[in-house]
Amino acid sequence: MTKPVRVSNDCLKVVESQLEKKTTMWSETFSHPRHPVDDFTHLLPRNPLPNIAEYAKEIGVLMKRLLSLISQGLGLEKYCIQKRLGESPRLVSQANYYTPCPDPELTLGFAVHTDLNALTILRQSQRVTGLQVIKDGRWVSVDPIPNSFVVNLGYQIQVPSNGRYKSVHHRAVTNKDLHRVSLAIFYGPNKDSIIGPIEDLIDEEHPPAYRKYRFAEFLENIRQTRRKEADGEGGFRVTPLRLCLALMFSLKKEEQKPMWCAKNIEPLPKADAHA
Repeated sequence: MTKPVRVSNDCLKVVESQLEKKTTMWSETFSHPRHPVDDFTHLLPRNPLPNIAEYAKEIGVLMKRLLSLISQGLGLEKYCIQKRLGESPRLVSQANYYTPCPDPELTLGFAVHTDLNALTILRQSQRVTGLQVIKDGRWVSVDPIPNSFVVNLGYQIQVPSNGRYKSVHHRAVTNKDLHRVSLAIFYGPNKDSIIGPIEDLIDEEHPPAYRKYRFAEFLENIRQTRRKEADGEGGFRVTPLRLCLALMFSLKKEEQKPMWCAKNIEPLPKADAHA
């Protein structure tokens, strides 16, 4: 039986991007859809099945609460952004495993990127710090806090907010002696949702920063970019910002250029710069 999962081993993948050069990625990931929960639980191993299903449902509730708070923080109706993302959202979980690396200065667990979805909820390993974000032009480690989640905003929040909320650049670093495990759950629009700046957030001082697009178009653009960058072994060279910003087009159709939404932090620090 075919199962809708994705397994990735990046331990030998070379990253060649504008942000990270001569760097190899050192990680393994396992991704699986999570919504609607009842459509996927029968595909999972039976032993952890009840716990996984319950966890996915509770995370879905938390996601909706966060979206409500984000909407209200923008002065919008409570369910505004949730409605924009559409019914039957994309909910995908991803387990990340970062093995010990003999020379962490030469590798990254995951290259610099921003999230394509709307929200990411990350459960970090409690004993090893690996997640880093950009703050004031420097890499800052996000230390694990017991019984807590890390919440990242993705591009499908940045665009509806007309740039008021930003999708932060982040990466994962490796550790010489210890392995690290994290569990991320991604919440995004359904494929038919039309994503664009919310009208109430557009005025003379805040003109629309993005054009409207169908989320399926966004995903297809990413797939095409990956296919074009396919190497001879069937993998692809990861260029995180090109993938993440591929559809952030300017409003003038004839230009069709990606919009860089974080110009204040370019160029980013080198891979070996730690806060």
